[in-house]
Amino acid sequence: MLNRRTLLSTAALASVPLALPQGALAQSRKDTIVLAMALEPVGLDPTAAAASSIGEVTLYNIYETLTKINPDGSVTPLLAESWEVSPDLRTYTFKLRKGVKFQNGEPFNAQSVKYSFDRAGGEKSTNKDKRTFAAITTQVVDEHTVVLLTKEIDPDFLFLMGQATAVIVEPKSVDTNTTKPVGTGPYKLDNWVKGSSVVLSKWDGHRNAASLKIKRATFRFIADPAAQVAALLAGDVDAFPRVTPRSVPQFKTNPKFQVMASGSRAKTILALNNKKKPLDDVRVRRAINMAIDRKAVIQGAGDGYGSPIGSYYVPSAPGYVDLTKVNAYDPDKARALLKEAGVSNLELTITLPPPPYARQGGEVIASMLDKVGIKAKLQNVEWAQWLSGTYGNKNYDMTIISHVEPFDLGNFSRPGYYWNYESTKFNALYDKYKQTANAAERNKILGDIQRLVADDAVHGYLYQPQWVTVANKNVKGLWANMPIFVNDLSTLSWA
Repeated sequence: MLNRRTLLSTAALASVPLALPQGALAQSRKDTIVLAMALEPVGLDPTAAAASSIGEVTLYNIYETLTKINPDGSVTPLLAESWEVSPDLRTYTFKLRKGVKFQNGEPFNAQSVKYSFDRAGGEKSTNKDKRTFAAITTQVVDEHTVVLLTKEIDPDFLFLMGQATAVIVEPKSVDTNTTKPVGTGPYKLDNWVKGSSVVLSKWDGHRNAASLKIKRATFRFIADPAAQVAALLAGDVDAFPRVTPRSVPQFKTNPKFQVMASGSRAKTILALNNKKKPLDDVRVRRAINMAIDRKAVIQGAGDGYGSPIGSYYVPSAPGYVDLTKVNAYDPDKARALLKEAGVSNLELTITLPPPPYARQGGEVIASMLDKVGIKAKLQNVEWAQWLSGTYGNKNYDMTIISHVEPFDLGNFSRPGYYWNYESTKFNALYDKYKQTANAAERNKILGDIQRLVADDAVHGYLYQPQWVTVANKNVKGLWANMPIFVNDLSTLSWA
């Protein structure tokens, strides 16, 4: 086992009618379960789009990876039985599990690993971790041995190989995986009713099928906080990972439910479009940061579940530097900076995706900005609109979003990323970080990176959220901690 620090991930979203056939509910049969998510995935291929909700349904259920990330952040074998790592952390030799097949009957082997990673790093790739895979050369030694040579040093490489972006896909199925996913996992897609639910059923061809306690799992999509509460109280939903925290108090005192709060490696930010005038002026971005009382945002947006951050990094991560005093809350300084920048009567739009933390946070932040002379119009959009317009076309001024990936500082160096941030200084620091093996030196560079993006006020850095799970007291095997966003059905059972 390779230990990894505990890390954590983020939040999600979507709206839905509450109607489901009573026969689908878990209370009547203890080999079925109903889970709920706030966000409906836009597709079922985690290598094709950035939404974390895709992996919440598919990772370790439909698709598998070479390694598996556990709730405590440790990494253990999955499709790889074992591995060897070179001392310079650049060569990884994986011994693959034998006798594994994809759900369409094709064999899993070293060639499918090479195909998956070459595709993920290829020119046409839309994988959000494309940079990671583009730096990998995959060599097939034999049918069950594969060597990965990486140009960039990353002590957490084995962790990355267990994330949703690293799933192994079957070449013949890739063009239709978005709607008809094919993997090596223990569950297969049974039904997808757009706007309502996804149903997975046990795949009898899986090597561990006999040990699965859950034969059928329904994922329901419920964005509205009141509807989330109603579904849990009615027993229509058996477990709601990452439920809206505002609903928690009534479940803590109800003996029918269990409530678990976990830490996070997520960063909830007021993302700024760095090329939109006047946001291209660092003084304006700093003023926005100074207008925001982070503790009040945590109460209003996260219902008290979170810790303030001053940069794009969180206290639970190695190499963390407390930068909450950089561009700290100071409305007077914010007004002075705006005046210095020659900005008055500024009007900006905050685009808000469906999650309650975003919608609630928008109200709080708009009020704060108003006090320093910035009129913030709130624009609510659905998740698909946010992905296409905000994330895809960069058509926004500001937006509130939780970035949940543990290792995503590289987004600041991604050409064309939706933040529109460009910094040769950052790129040089990040390249140096990716080529440094010594842990102490890496942490020092991490500190420099954190200071740079804090000083540049690339975003309004808000807080590190905590995630809350509410579930029927008899549901066993739920992840108490969430180093990544995943709903691992193979661990679930009923008492």
